[in-house]
Amino acid sequence: MNSQSNTNNTNSSLSIWRLWIPLWFQIAIMISVPVQVLYTIIFGKTVILQTVPVSPHDSLEGYAQMLRYDISNQDNLRQLKGWENLAKQEISQHDGRKLSFIKPGTRFYVILEAPVTNSSTKLPSAWFPVTLSVKIPSQLEANQVAIKGLAQKRFIDYNLENYFMSEQQWQEIYAELRQAMSAQPNQLPAKPPIVMEIKVNSRGDAIPVSIRALVGEDQQQQIRTYRL
Repeated sequence: MNSQSNTNNTNSSLSIWRLWIPLWFQIAIMISVPVQVLYTIIFGKTVILQTVPVSPHDSLEGYAQMLRYDISNQDNLRQLKGWENLAKQEISQHDGRKLSFIKPGTRFYVILEAPVTNSSTKLPSAWFPVTLSVKIPSQLEANQVAIKGLAQKRFIDYNLENYFMSEQQWQEIYAELRQAMSAQPNQLPAKPPIVMEIKVNSRGDAIPVSIRALVGEDQQQQIRTYRL
């Protein structure tokens, strides 16, 4: 009788553990995500990326849903050291030519370097790519950082493409930029006056921190910062 009772207790204990172990595992995963974000915010390196609009038809409306960056375009990475080491596939162009792109699904690292100088009266200068690497470098210069990228068809994603901003904030940016650019239609900047401030940790993971936009006209121009 005691033997059967002990067996029932053991089976009951195993059933409880089978219930709780997956639950605790799920809780651990849920907790680890904000912990990783907090770690990146505290210990990550601050980097500035130059944005480009997603829509090729409107330099402002292309920002409404998501962002891309100058380093998102594979054409801006082709001449860098390390490009030849990444898996490629050929994609036919409109003119019949075939051009090599990084094979979709390929994960790699872009080493960015800080600009030499920066003007305090304008937007912070964007970091620029210097090297590509299949593996994260074991050592980097103090003015460099490695950011993890994932190749998509023709573009690179850095987990920074989608951002969270209230409709009111976006409408404010849109209105001010539209006013500034329409006031000087013949002096549109070569690069849109919007940059993204991000944090990058030692593993190459990045999170968006804020969007900075240069708004206003002539001497009235100022930088607006929108926290994400």
